[in-house]
Amino acid sequence: MRIIVTGLVGQYPFGGVIWDYLQYLLGFRDLGHEVLYLEDSGAWPYDPEAGTITDDCSFALKSLHKIFGDFDLASSWVYRNGADGKFHGAGEKVARDWLRHGDLLVNVSSAGWLRDYDLRVGHKMFIDGDPMFCQIGLLDGSDPLYAGRLRDHDSHFTFGLSVGQPGCPVPVDGITWKPTVQPVVLEQWPQTPAPHEAPWTTVMNWASYKPKIWEGHPYGQKDLEFGKYTDLPKMSQAHLRIAMGLGVDGKRPAEKLKMLGWDLVEPQEVVPDHQAYRRFLQNSRGEWSVAKHGYVAAQTGWFSCRSACYLALGRPVVVEETGWSRHLPSGKGAIPFSTMAEAVEGLKQASLDYSSHSKAARSIAQEYFEAKKVCQDLIRQI
Repeated sequence: MRIIVTGLVGQYPFGGVIWDYLQYLLGFRDLGHEVLYLEDSGAWPYDPEAGTITDDCSFALKSLHKIFGDFDLASSWVYRNGADGKFHGAGEKVARDWLRHGDLLVNVSSAGWLRDYDLRVGHKMFIDGDPMFCQIGLLDGSDPLYAGRLRDHDSHFTFGLSVGQPGCPVPVDGITWKPTVQPVVLEQWPQTPAPHEAPWTTVMNWASYKPKIWEGHPYGQKDLEFGKYTDLPKMSQAHLRIAMGLGVDGKRPAEKLKMLGWDLVEPQEVVPDHQAYRRFLQNSRGEWSVAKHGYVAAQTGWFSCRSACYLALGRPVVVEETGWSRHLPSGKGAIPFSTMAEAVEGLKQASLDYSSHSKAARSIAQEYFEAKKVCQDLIRQI
């Protein structure tokens, strides 16, 4: 098959974002398929060195050349500049040919705008990585063009493993949302011993965007959940290092969190690219993290693509319950928490029997997140 995967690697060529899209390409390629990465989001380029939106896509192109060259995909990507509509990489002819004659389009997190193409690709698949927020955006009337693009797919998948099931208030509005998880290419995440006295870590944004309202209820970001656990360093006596973005409007309370014992580091310094991101995870004892308030409040069953990478490295994860433990193994290697006491106990238990938790973590990744399995399951369901 010829498979097109959309993404935002050029727009956000940082840490985990790169892996989120890249591992679909690698997974499908490892199954023997031809793959093409297409970035046509309609967005003007972002230049992180200048800290501004610009019409100059040279930073994006430099990043794409480096990233895809590292994975023997140097001729397998197309980037379209939202400022002037020009194509780069493999070019316009390749993009239009694949979208007309290709077999499968995998539109990850609505990254593909897919404007002005003769779109006759065999099957159009949408993958939602932001459950509850994606569905609210589909139905609240805030962006009719987005809603139309989302509906115009042949199949719909979601990281919300509980979406459509009893007790999960995510509105489906006639769409059959099928559960899926992040593919992880295990060869890229080798299991290695954790460094002595390595900290528990995560990578997060204080708040990615403002809360969304559905049926009178607000569904917010990680800041709302993190606030419940600000005393965790004192309560657990664990070394907790967080690569934390400033959040929308720059409201991250850095000084307060540092006073409470959190070891805050800047994402742009410690995880600037895919290689540094992997090293940051490797140099961790495991992950401790909250989820977005919306995932928790709606009990979506969301499980982080980042957490899946920790698991692959043999790093146990102590992560907030979103309903994910109904669908994935929990207790060894992956420990859910919903209260401060559970978070403290989870860190304690993982540390007391670290070896068995580490082995269990890798086993979960092998069984549930291995890229070829996940990608083959997507193909099987179309």
